[in-house]
Amino acid sequence: MATRFKLIFAISLLLRLLVFCRGSTIGVCYGRNADDLPTPDKVVQLVQQHNIKYLRIYDSNIQVLKAFANTGIELMIGISNYDLLPFSQFQSNADTWLKNSILPYYPATRITYITVGAEVTESPNNASAMVVPAMQNVLTALKKIGLHKKIKVSTTHSLGVLSRSFPPSAGAFNSSHASFLKPLLEFLAENQSPFMIDIYPYYAYRDSLTNVSLDYALFKSSSEVIDPNTGLLYTNMFDAQIDALYFALMALNFRTIKIMVTETGWPSKGSPKETAATADNAQTYNTNLIRHVINNSGTPAKPEEELDVYIFSLFNENRKPGLASERNWGLFYPDQTSVYNLDFTGRGVVDVPTNASGTTFNGTSWCIASSNASQLDLQSALDWACGSGNVDCSPIQPSQPCFEPDTLLSHASYAFNCYYQQNGATDIACSFGGAGVKVDKDPSYDKCLYMTAGTNKTAARNMTASATTSSSTENKVFSWFINSFLCVTLVSYILGTGNVK
Repeated sequence: MATRFKLIFAISLLLRLLVFCRGSTIGVCYGRNADDLPTPDKVVQLVQQHNIKYLRIYDSNIQVLKAFANTGIELMIGISNYDLLPFSQFQSNADTWLKNSILPYYPATRITYITVGAEVTESPNNASAMVVPAMQNVLTALKKIGLHKKIKVSTTHSLGVLSRSFPPSAGAFNSSHASFLKPLLEFLAENQSPFMIDIYPYYAYRDSLTNVSLDYALFKSSSEVIDPNTGLLYTNMFDAQIDALYFALMALNFRTIKIMVTETGWPSKGSPKETAATADNAQTYNTNLIRHVINNSGTPAKPEEELDVYIFSLFNENRKPGLASERNWGLFYPDQTSVYNLDFTGRGVVDVPTNASGTTFNGTSWCIASSNASQLDLQSALDWACGSGNVDCSPIQPSQPCFEPDTLLSHASYAFNCYYQQNGATDIACSFGGAGVKVDKDPSYDKCLYMTAGTNKTAARNMTASATTSSSTENKVFSWFINSFLCVTLVSYILGTGNVK
């Protein structure tokens, strides 16, 4: 009996360790406020084709839950604001909903989160007082059937829940929501549930053009914003907004609550006044976001802190009211074609949208790394060019003609140009998610010669060592190795102690 208990305990702890070791994740929001959307079974195929592992839906639609059974894709499901009243009033309503809407499909359909209400502080009808009682009833219903550890309960918020977000260290919750937030934060801390936030740098930029630069909103800032209270440097608005929330939580002494971003993104089209709502900007934002998250970059206040993020949204939703941008947040059109290409692994170089120009300069041109690109973006693109991009990066290795100057910008420029020339010298081939820029002046120097499309140099398979990594990347690789080693060691130990003899 004792041995069996040890085995059960070992398996349980093993599952927890595997979650602990997984790192940050990227998911997508699957809204359905549109006409002519593909059926859920076709959505499953689309999601699997693009290697999307995490999906958020806004209800508990039976057809959707059935379609995602046995796919391994994790679902976050929602309870709408309209249902908060019955869920908060009677435990039996939560019990019945769980029995009818969840249990028939679980665990074949992997449901991991339930969101009870959405951005209630933004709702015209004050429903905030009903949120925590409804959450408590849903949690109680889960406890009755032993699923409260496997399915987490929370609710989502807009950034309007904060009264201050700049500088990040001054982040503070809006005092008018105090009666709602105190029991909510206590619930989250007690049940180890995340604080779910919807963050949109696009709106901050659109509504404050004089104070926010487009590059800062798109993760492309070449300058750094300094928090005068902490000295922390911020190169993008996303990190600054996340840290403002961390500081707001710390100010109330809730230091253990993790943050999850349940919506973020950028529209690909807008009204004439919404000049930043373009496919190019949407692709740039989401590409840089994915790389930022997948690389476990964390934020200045929480370096290397895991952060799960959901991109809004899977499809353009033509029934949404408001400005044109509201109907153009999708990664895909209803016919399942891409609005723009996006690599969800965070490793590849993404092409610019299909309607982008494929022209070159008149005459010879070269592609170099943009000085406005972040170090992280340059390193990711360089690693890809020297790997999957089939660029021969041996000339930028130590003692080789293009190693000096030993800077990431210089090494990336050489690799970018090789890829550019080997792939037709088009605008697309110099995209690198916004990290590449075309020039008409030869960047060659000393014995380091930049190839052109007319030279006879062919693409080499990645038989040489990859380009030199920056010290920050080396630290992340080392950290990843240590964490992985510890996880594997712990797993091996647990399995060893749990063997049945």
